[in-house]
Amino acid sequence: METVQPKGKHRPFCCSVKGHVKMLRLVLTVTSMTCFILAQAPEPYIVITGFEVTIILFFIILYIFRLDRLMKWLFWPLLVFGLVTAVCCIADGALLYRKLLFNPSGPYQKKPVHDKELF
Repeated sequence: METVQPKGKHRPFCCSVKGHVKMLRLVLTVTSMTCFILAQAPEPYIVITGFEVTIILFFIILYIFRLDRLMKWLFWPLLVFGLVTAVCCIADGALLYRKLLFNPSGPYQKKPVHDKELF
């Protein structure tokens, strides 16, 4: 006869150690993004930190609703990161196109040395 083994007690994700660590990481990343914005850091720092905040938030939502156990048939990280990366690349391309459209000569114009004014 088969012996039935009792399943372990289910702990909600928010109450587990793993949940606390992920939420602490989210808070730390949002804080660093806020500091980058306030310090007027270069745009790539802010964008990369925002991208990381989005990924962490997605994983927290995924684990809270226990969707990781439902999607075993799909290699979901590849799909999710691929879609998010594609959206970010399209947005980046659109912003670059807009920037070049309004400023076609580029942000830097070098002047020859002999054209400098002498005072």
